[in-house]
Amino acid sequence: MKTHSFILVAGFAAFLQAAAAADITGTVTLNGTPPPERAITPLKDDPTCGKFYTEMPTTHFFVVGPNKELADVIVMLKGVSGKSTGASAPPAVIDQKGCLYGPQILAIQTNQKLLVRNSDPVLHNVHVTPAASGNKEENQAQMPGSPDLTFTFPAAENFLRVKCDVHPWMFAWITVVDSPYFAVTGKDGTFKISNVPPGKYTLTALHRKAAPTGMDKDIEVKEGETAKVDFTLEVK
Repeated sequence: MKTHSFILVAGFAAFLQAAAAADITGTVTLNGTPPPERAITPLKDDPTCGKFYTEMPTTHFFVVGPNKELADVIVMLKGVSGKSTGASAPPAVIDQKGCLYGPQILAIQTNQKLLVRNSDPVLHNVHVTPAASGNKEENQAQMPGSPDLTFTFPAAENFLRVKCDVHPWMFAWITVVDSPYFAVTGKDGTFKISNVPPGKYTLTALHRKAAPTGMDKDIEVKEGETAKVDFTLEVK
């Protein structure tokens, strides 16, 4: 009977916490004119990968909308650690298609599974080159049609690099967060971080070119109210 009562109390407490949580939403825009994207000439000149393209492929360092909306910005609560639910979260996926990684910018939680897929009819290798001491360097070959490769990262890290040594123009950057309180802006520049407990926080926006070390804003999340925070990043 006591065990049953404890389960009911714990469940009710979890319900109250979820009910009290709120969302953080906003839009990230870019101030200034970004530099022209670079042609990926080695890709087009490659005898196998070049067949996938009729036009010259380019980099996508700045994905900017018609009203300066900026995609591929990681927005996360700063200084929140040890809250990761990554071990039970669904796996994230990076695909190798057209001899490019997609997505090239990704955010996951610590200990969340990352699946790397090879949808190309060519050999790739997935070379993980972390900077954080808790994350391990790995380098695995992946044949066409072979099973997905699985990686996990126990330490938080911004823009952990993944590359293909077979095709040296192929890169992806993964930000590993030690909590579920993050989002990546879409092509419309918007983001949403869900189920944030009430409290005062620092929200940071990171972009690999415009804000590699982040832009911070202080926010307060109130029970039942959506907190709205916008960022404007500068071209650098």
